[in-house]
Amino acid sequence: METTGKVIKCRAAIAWEKNKPLCIEEIEVAPPKSHEVRIKILASGICGTDSSALSMVLCNVKFPMILGHEAVGIVESIGSGVTLVKPGDKVIPLFVPNCGVCRSCQSPNSNLCHKNDISTNRGLMEDNTTRFTCKGKPIHNFFSTSTFTEYTVVSEICVAKVDPKAPIEVCLIGCGFATGYGAAINTAKVTPGSTCAVFGLGGVGFSTIIGCKISGAARIIGIGSHKEKFPLAIELGATECISPKDYNKPIEEVIAEMTNGGVDYSFECAGRIETMKTALESTYPGSGVTVILGVASATERLSVHPNDLLSGRSLKGSIFGGWKSQKDVPKLVDDYMGKKFKLDFLVNQTIPLEKINDAFQLMKSGVSGRNIVLF
Repeated sequence: METTGKVIKCRAAIAWEKNKPLCIEEIEVAPPKSHEVRIKILASGICGTDSSALSMVLCNVKFPMILGHEAVGIVESIGSGVTLVKPGDKVIPLFVPNCGVCRSCQSPNSNLCHKNDISTNRGLMEDNTTRFTCKGKPIHNFFSTSTFTEYTVVSEICVAKVDPKAPIEVCLIGCGFATGYGAAINTAKVTPGSTCAVFGLGGVGFSTIIGCKISGAARIIGIGSHKEKFPLAIELGATECISPKDYNKPIEEVIAEMTNGGVDYSFECAGRIETMKTALESTYPGSGVTVILGVASATERLSVHPNDLLSGRSLKGSIFGGWKSQKDVPKLVDDYMGKKFKLDFLVNQTIPLEKINDAFQLMKSGVSGRNIVLF
């Protein structure tokens, strides 16, 4: 049945309140308005940031809402004025928009478009309304995407057209892979022959290792507590892996001894304040670069003594790996299709929407990779 211009009824996983299991509900998805795109979701990865929003580690998230921001789908219909995509195109929704006109979009040194909803968590479209309703109640969106649903609506600045032959695994380019990979290539700008330390061996950490390897790092040290992840880290490019639990001294001292004073680059992919400080202190004092990727609680603060930086170290943050989303996501998909890197290592299992809460529990355990919901 032709659905253009009509309300679509479909299934979605709704977070009605914080720290509660998601509920599979029938929702209504309104047609896209001007400069909006309605997408039939094919697959969506489950990211740690989704869990952080559910537990309100991220501040000001609005309930009820539909989580999810790492997906691939097919354009079902478009609103007036949309020119970049058409019905039938395969696309990746973008949680970091790309308006092309704000200061950030026009700068080569920034990628956090001013129209992002990461900073404010309004959970609404640009006209301050939502396209989702359930049981007569409006449902907020998440990070301008909301992909735990069979259909979603996004602004045209939040969608990238990709290779129509791309498999479902490319959904992971929508967040996890691009974030870690880009942190090494774009944010840190890892140099050939350098030494790197990657703290946190999850999906983002593994992707960071790949970025370090492709950049030509000579030594890549993976740091994590789950030793069952070490073989995969080695396979992806780590030269060695260590666990803080195996030493009776601070791990930054161990790394300094291993690397003649500290690594050139360190990456914090776990979202823990203490690990962020450790990552900084693991770099070489004269020139080390630390990149923070993990999401910490809104109430936590990172305390750094100026002397840790005065000697020459630098501390950076990275959002979405520094990629200009609408321009770079299609290129990343093309690189994947050209076998420049793999994505299947990130996938723990594919699951139906009904098992999404099980996947959240696996993720919290720390032993699981990415789980992908298939629609």
